Amino acid sequence: MISASDFRNGVTIEIDGNVCQIIEFQHVKPGKGAAFVRTKLKDIINGGVKETTFRPTEKFPAARIDKKDMQYLYQDGDIYNFMDSETYEQIGLTSDQIGDSLKFVKENEVCKVMSYNGNVFAVEPPMFVELAITETEPGFKGDTATGATKPATVETGANVSVPLFVNEGDVIKIDTRTGEYLSRV
Repeated sequence: MISASDFRNGVTIEIDGNVCQIIEFQHVKPGKGAAFVRTKLKDIINGGVKETTFRPTEKFPAARIDKKDMQYLYQDGDIYNFMDSETYEQIGLTSDQIGDSLKFVKENEVCKVMSYNGNVFAVEPPMFVELAITETEPGFKGDTATGATKPATVETGANVSVPLFVNEGDVIKIDTRTGEYLSRV
C-alpha cells in the first residue's frame, strides 16, 4: 500500500478499480484546515488525465504493471503479431491496443509490451530507431541559413521533418518519443 504522503512522479497505483500513474503531485498545507495532496493522475488503460486531491493518510494499492520485451513480427490486417523472445509464444494485438506507437518500428524489432493483469494496454517502441528515407524532395544549395527542413517519408511510411542535406536512400536516426530527426547514420 502506498500512502498519499509518499506519492512520487511515475508511481502507478490502483484507484477505484482504475490503474493510474501519478504525473504531478503537490503537498499543500493551507493556513487553516488540514493538509492535502493535490495530484494529476493519468489513467493508463484509456489515457485520460484527471486532477484530484487526497488526505495524506489515504492509502492505495500499488498496481503491478508487467513490461515484457517482445519482437514485432508482422502486421496482418488490423492484427499486429508479437513474439516473446524467451518462450517463443506469439500474441496478436489489435490496432486499438497499439495506437500509433509502431509508426517508426520495422518488423523484427524488439518493443516493450505493457500489461496489467494479463491485459495488454500499450506497446512502447525502442527509444531510437534507424530508418531509410524512401521519399523526399531534393534540397537546394545555399538554403541552409535558417536551418530549414523538408518533409520526408521513411520506410515504415511515417513522415519526418529532415534537414535539406538529407536525400532519398539515406539512413537516419529518429527519436520515437517525439518523432524528431536526430542524425544521419
